[in-house]
Amino acid sequence: MDLEAKVVLAHLLKTQHVAALGTMHGSQPEVSMVTYLPATDFSRIYIHISGLARHTKNIQKQPAVGLMISEENNMNKDPQTLARLSMQGEAKLIDPSAPEYAQIKAGYLKKFPDSEVTFGLGDFNLYAIELESARFVAGFGRVFNLTKHGLADAESAHEQNVGRG
Repeated sequence: MDLEAKVVLAHLLKTQHVAALGTMHGSQPEVSMVTYLPATDFSRIYIHISGLARHTKNIQKQPAVGLMISEENNMNKDPQTLARLSMQGEAKLIDPSAPEYAQIKAGYLKKFPDSEVTFGLGDFNLYAIELESARFVAGFGRVFNLTKHGLADAESAHEQNVGRG
């Protein structure tokens, strides 16, 4: 993946706010919308979800998930050219007593200040989606298969590019 695509990928992960979460409900796939926070090295994605939600119950039974993040369509572009990332991984509950919990919560609240209310509710939990593989479309005909190491490379390239600007 070239530097330009890495910068587009990092920008996508950092600036978008919602993702489509795919889980298995019995033998049928199910998709829902979630807010997310990427780890600083992009190796995982954090979601804060209610235990009452069906997608959470699905994760508890089958932790393998899919997640898709897409560039917003401002109607000035062909939707087929929008940058998008489809990821596969495993969702793991983050225990509130875990050392990293407070830092993840602080990052989530910085990105989503209104979620302070849900952090106070007893049925909401943080999950980390441990990324196993991903497919990134940087635009029409620009497709890349990635691992979590490729996502980390995108973060490094983005930081280097920001440092030059």
